Amino acid sequence: MLSRTADHLFWMARYTERAENTARMLDVNVQTALLPQSEDAARQAWRAMLGISELQQAYDRKHGAVTQRDVIEFMVCDPDNPSSIIACLTAARENARAVRGTLTTEVWEVQNQTYLDLRRRLHGGQLRQDPSQFLEWVKYRSHLSRGVTLGTMLRDEAVNFMRLGTFLERADNTARILDVKFHDSESEAETRRDFYYWAALLRSVSGFEIYRKVYRDVITPARVAELLMLRADMPRSLLACMDEVVDNLREVRNDVSSETERLAGQLHAELRFGRIDDILQRGLHDTLTEFLQRIYELGNRVSRDFLVPLAA
Repeated sequence: MLSRTADHLFWMARYTERAENTARMLDVNVQTALLPQSEDAARQAWRAMLGISELQQAYDRKHGAVTQRDVIEFMVCDPDNPSSIIACLTAARENARAVRGTLTTEVWEVQNQTYLDLRRRLHGGQLRQDPSQFLEWVKYRSHLSRGVTLGTMLRDEAVNFMRLGTFLERADNTARILDVKFHDSESEAETRRDFYYWAALLRSVSGFEIYRKVYRDVITPARVAELLMLRADMPRSLLACMDEVVDNLREVRNDVSSETERLAGQLHAELRFGRIDDILQRGLHDTLTEFLQRIYELGNRVSRDFLVPLAA
């Protein structure tokens, strides 16, 4: 496969996943904002969400004070924010258009229709009228995109590169959510509100029902961390994401990718054989910070090995 084609497929999938992740974080904050809390606590929650995406400085330059309405609009419909939902879905559609001949008709139509419907919904004011319904729609379109891809595409290198983009992005997002939320909770007193706090975190990664099924007990920070890091059967866990990254790298390996495969396999093995007690003893924040650095390096290596066209 031409590296330029692989690049478009990789980023089409990655941008679609990023839009869904942004919608998930926003939706949880909208729901938790309804809980009894001080104005300062609510403001800190919205600022923490900007921190997850490393957008605090960009937001401050444009808005200054942190308010729910401004953060939502910045994260959804600000074209100057490269991580906003409209920027991500526009980029996903442009990447899909560039490789239209590689995609099935169904996959292209989902990407194109998502972009067109997004603009209609924003111009129609749905975001301000009912933010949760709009964000659910974004998540649904991402699910539809993945389902149509797996249901209609030939299982060749095109799908492998799309899966690589999806799961590298998902691993990065899960680690960021867990790091920020876990770090914030350490300074809070144990209160009844903690249940809703951790339940909201789990819902942001579709993990609340899974947690109940696996542990059948009260929600504790250590078990949340274990579920989101070390459970291979949890679809958005770090281990589940690395399972997919390693498998898809194996399918597209080339003459220069052996070191990338080795580094991915090493990170995968550490998660597969890791224990949450050892991770907590070492320090969850340090572990997740290192994971984010390594997943960033892995993404750069994938680009260097497969996606960037060779110089003439």
